[in-house]
Amino acid sequence: MLPALTHQDSTDAQVLSFLHALRNGGFQGDIEQSYASRLAVATDNSVYQQIPQAVVLPRDVNDLIILGQIGQQPAYTSVTFSARGGGTGTNGQSLTPGVVVDLSRHLNQVLEINVEEGWVRVQTGVVKDQLNDALRPHGYFFSPDLSTSNRATIGGMINTDASGQGSLKYGKTSDHVLSLKAVLVDGSVLDTEILTQGDINALPDAPTLACQALKTAAAVCRDKREQIVAKFPPLNRFLTGYDLKNVFDDTLAHFDIARLLCGAEGSLAFIAEAKLNITPIPKARTLVNIKYDSFDSALRNAPMMVEAQALSVETVDSRVLNLAKQDIVWHTVSDLLEDVPGKDMLGINMVEYASNNPAENSAQVAALCARLDEMLAGQQHGIIGYQVCDELAGIQKIYNMRKKAVGLLGAAKGSKKPVAFAEDTCVPPENLADFIAEFRDLLDSHQLNYGMFGHVDAGVLHVRPALDLCDPQQELLMKTISDQVVALVAKYGGLMWGEHGKGYRSEYGPAFFGDELFTELRRIKAAFDPDNRMNPGKICTPLDSTAELVQVDGVKRGYYDRQIPVQVRDSFKAAMECNGNGLCFNYDTSSPMCPSMKISADRRHSPKGRAGLVREWLRQLAEQGIDPMQLEKDLMEKAPTIKQIIDRLKNSFGEQRKAYDFSHEVMEAMNGCLACKACASQCPIKVDVPSFRARFMQIYYSRYQRPVKDYLVAYVESYLPLMAKAPTAFNAVMRPRWSQMLTEKTIGYVDMPALSVPTLATTLKGHDATWFDLSALQALSADEKQAYVLIVQDPFTSYYDADVVSDFVALAEKLGKKPVLVPFKPNGKAQHIKGFLREFAKTASNTSAFLNQLAALNIPMVGVDPALVLCYRDEYTEILGDKRGDFQVLTAHEWLGAMLSTYPAASTHSETPWYLFAHCTEKTKMPNAEKEWAAIFHHFGAKLVPVAVGCCGMAGTFGHEKDKLAISRGVYDLSWQPNLEQLDPEHCMATGYSCRSQVKRFEKIKMKHPTQVLLKVLNASA
Repeated sequence: MLPALTHQDSTDAQVLSFLHALRNGGFQGDIEQSYASRLAVATDNSVYQQIPQAVVLPRDVNDLIILGQIGQQPAYTSVTFSARGGGTGTNGQSLTPGVVVDLSRHLNQVLEINVEEGWVRVQTGVVKDQLNDALRPHGYFFSPDLSTSNRATIGGMINTDASGQGSLKYGKTSDHVLSLKAVLVDGSVLDTEILTQGDINALPDAPTLACQALKTAAAVCRDKREQIVAKFPPLNRFLTGYDLKNVFDDTLAHFDIARLLCGAEGSLAFIAEAKLNITPIPKARTLVNIKYDSFDSALRNAPMMVEAQALSVETVDSRVLNLAKQDIVWHTVSDLLEDVPGKDMLGINMVEYASNNPAENSAQVAALCARLDEMLAGQQHGIIGYQVCDELAGIQKIYNMRKKAVGLLGAAKGSKKPVAFAEDTCVPPENLADFIAEFRDLLDSHQLNYGMFGHVDAGVLHVRPALDLCDPQQELLMKTISDQVVALVAKYGGLMWGEHGKGYRSEYGPAFFGDELFTELRRIKAAFDPDNRMNPGKICTPLDSTAELVQVDGVKRGYYDRQIPVQVRDSFKAAMECNGNGLCFNYDTSSPMCPSMKISADRRHSPKGRAGLVREWLRQLAEQGIDPMQLEKDLMEKAPTIKQIIDRLKNSFGEQRKAYDFSHEVMEAMNGCLACKACASQCPIKVDVPSFRARFMQIYYSRYQRPVKDYLVAYVESYLPLMAKAPTAFNAVMRPRWSQMLTEKTIGYVDMPALSVPTLATTLKGHDATWFDLSALQALSADEKQAYVLIVQDPFTSYYDADVVSDFVALAEKLGKKPVLVPFKPNGKAQHIKGFLREFAKTASNTSAFLNQLAALNIPMVGVDPALVLCYRDEYTEILGDKRGDFQVLTAHEWLGAMLSTYPAASTHSETPWYLFAHCTEKTKMPNAEKEWAAIFHHFGAKLVPVAVGCCGMAGTFGHEKDKLAISRGVYDLSWQPNLEQLDPEHCMATGYSCRSQVKRFEKIKMKHPTQVLLKVLNASA
């Protein structure tokens, strides 16, 4: 039996006392001490892992002031802090053994937009895309771009001085910061503004750190101006980290300390608010995608495009392209990046022109295309073709593919994964091709694979060598390569930190700055943070401090992962391979990615958080000598013994229930998962939470007693056919308020749906549907079988939404087919969701045997609910492997789409739109589903418009569980409710039963399935 897991890194007594003082001192935000909460922020998008003492999440600026003031009390002066935003840093910038101060949960409001003066004021927990969504209606955007824009916060951008595509024109984040509200470690507030020397001289002799820091920084940057200017190379990505050069303007007349805070990685102050300038959205944008026969050709050809006054030139190598082609993202761009017949596309340059003058933009694009045509004709520079895209939607799709390249590299097969540690080097663009050629030689000498992409216009290329950091020798190699790249960058006149900050690479700072300037950096650090409490070890340490800088060979996630046996790691790849890219933190409410994270703003309740918890759970099992795979084998093959049942009851209701068990913390995170499967396809690494969640739950409930409601869900398909024999009587019992209250109190279920009346059997009496007769079907000829279709039932549609199935039967008949209703066989998805894997395996095995028997008929099998149909393909394969067989159940749109060519297209088309709300599992597992539904509707003369929505919040029975009701409602309100509010409900459709059930519950609207609408369209045109 699974033991209790009691290992956890304990919180220091001084920190516990500090947190208690915070609570009593007026702090209004959240304070989290659980091991799970700390683990959730122990990693970022880097290879490092550092477990903090606690996580505090301030609610406002006053909370930060209180935190600093209480922290100044003598008892707490050794408590250290690290600010955290989206956690997307690639170099461990926000990782700390101290207290994480997370500004993303509450400090995330756009405070003021001033279009007349061209600025916006925000709290720094605002996500970059969130800010641009707020600015878009005004015709503006915040221009510094980065690949993680849908989850990176403005505070994180400021702290790393982030930039990306388009930086030659738009610059870095610091170029757009007008002022900042910063809170220093003593609680003093620094509202930055541009000062003259007179203003600096007039500063009072106040004892606050804010005042001292201003004076010291001004003196250092003025007195050492000559050395500073001489040291910084003239690059677009000049430096991330204390920007000594740009604090003063060229005349030394104006001093802006905000430039010093930009890129400081939280080592000087907490950045609470920012006033930023905003940029008009270009009226004309065109992207020219140029294809090459080699990546070297793409690099060497890039300067020509920069000279042609392009806004940006982005590059991607063949490795990244090939990974993209294997990902869901390629469905969106395949027509925009078509292969060149007879040629291998081994590199591309994405060249963008953007302007508020459409005519000027068109002329620049035409000039570039004319030059490209000449090069193509002369077979020059390795160019094999190009495509022009001037539609905004298409341009965005290309950039989304490029942005996803970071995560796609992490999805490489095998134990070696591309690692970020020397991947934002910056050299003069004219040196880039030679630099990369030598960089490649360096990596080839170590026999490493790697992928490359980046901003060739700025001389920045992301190069990620593939290493297995669970191998101690590979970990040592990472440090060796890092040192070699530093030397190589110096040779070509560049920087080691062109874009992604220092973090654990801070050890290279002294060598780059030189002793004299680095001493001045330390002097500034001492003025802001004399006791080295703000993100200690990053960038520099205070003058006269003996503290050390963090180093590249700091403790990595691989150190913990290698404690898990290899075979277990391989078995739990869906959790182990998460690389922390954080796409599951996607801000976009219409994205299906992780609804539980969107509604909770709790990093534990995300694929990344859940994967991290499972990795630690596996590590702790290994620590105790427990093999989870053997546990699973025993649970799958043997029913529990009486002793095991008694022990389970004791653990759940006896004295043992009070004992700490880390498994409870893992279970809490798993219990909040809607099992929508979006992560399994939307995550670049394919972190499949429902897969390892089901496995965890099966093992967890071998030690603890399940709630009664789980058994009801797991066996719902067994008792539904019995209930449907007397649906009116059953509904009469379940509908009264007293019955619902009893169900809610005793079982924990709310808003139980009513059974369909009339039943499906009754409804189909009016149809000419052929009732199932296997021998009769087997006797049909091959030609006769072409007229038939087998309708595979699912429990929810057949018994709770029967008119959808009966209308589908009528639609099939309308199309000249002979529908046959297959006898109901349990699907088992509910069993999988709840971790009843032994029972699910039996269900899947029995149903697979039956469906394989039907598959031999060579008659199409179709199901109307996409989530249940996809379960046959996904979970069945997962649990049965080769024993599943090769049967295929089609979704309704797959079946209809395959037949379109046999029906004449409509001669007239209605312009009245039908709006499709697709099931989130369908959208993520079948990325072309909405397009295919639109094509089907168009063929029959109707117009279908897909609606951008995420999860509806029902997710099977999730929304009916009392403890999940608030989450379910919150998820629904993110995207479904606002969209339905704006549309005609009579013209809204939903493919998923759970989605229709959710809308019926909250809106009292009965949405139709698209097949029902098609039947209506065909009847109207008859």
